[in-house]
Amino acid sequence: MTSLKDKTIVITGASRGIGAAIAIRAARDGANIAILAKSDTPHPTLEGTIHTTADTVEKAGGRALPLAVDIRDENVVAGAIQTIAATFGRIDMVVNNASAIHAAPTPHTPMSKYDLMMDVNARGTFAVVQAALPHLQKSATADSPAQILTLSPPLNLGSQWIGRCPAYSLSKYGMSLLTMGFAAEFKDWHIHANTLWPQTLIATDAVRVFFADAYNASRTPEIVAEAAYAILTGCNGRFETGQHYTDESALRLVGINDFSQYNTTPGLDPVDDIFLD
Repeated sequence: MTSLKDKTIVITGASRGIGAAIAIRAARDGANIAILAKSDTPHPTLEGTIHTTADTVEKAGGRALPLAVDIRDENVVAGAIQTIAATFGRIDMVVNNASAIHAAPTPHTPMSKYDLMMDVNARGTFAVVQAALPHLQKSATADSPAQILTLSPPLNLGSQWIGRCPAYSLSKYGMSLLTMGFAAEFKDWHIHANTLWPQTLIATDAVRVFFADAYNASRTPEIVAEAAYAILTGCNGRFETGQHYTDESALRLVGINDFSQYNTTPGLDPVDDIFLD
């Protein structure tokens, strides 16, 4: 597969940042994009809603379906998946981008933050995939596998990472473990499952809050979107299932080695993301 034309892609957390960038990149092929997020109305400090992303998707050449969804509620998720399938007739791909972050040590992690990260990150990923699975099975073929792509890190158990913010690490590694489980469980159904993680910090609201000092030494979300596009299209068999990719490793597989165009500050080397050695 070399194009996402007429493919239906469910993207969670797609009202802004990386999720919105992935949606817009796929829309350039003429894909159907289901935009799932809580941001139905403008936020006083955060840019973007499901509707602004939908407008941009339509202008880029795709078909958009914005849905206000809290993925912590499995009944709402199930209803959204039914609406997507009824609207577009199929579901081919799921991008698990929605995530909650509180990158703090144990004494500074309230249980409310712990519960939020577990419910959104690991539980939410499972709920969305579980609801979409029957539709992924219907669309998948050996020549054109269905795709599950999760924005979560490689399973790096180095103490410098898991000891830095244990609760957040657990929630993100939960997403990665689930995705590896999906890859093994669904392989015979021609459903591929992989993770994708930025090699460097990305200029998002989360980085602005938790890594403010390094915000200018980051890259734009478009580099992750290009990497996601490469994985989702398969690029003539260059990508396998059950793999942990970074945006750089994915793009190198398709012959892209110069990433300077994505730097937010020209001439300033971006800072590596967490969980990577």
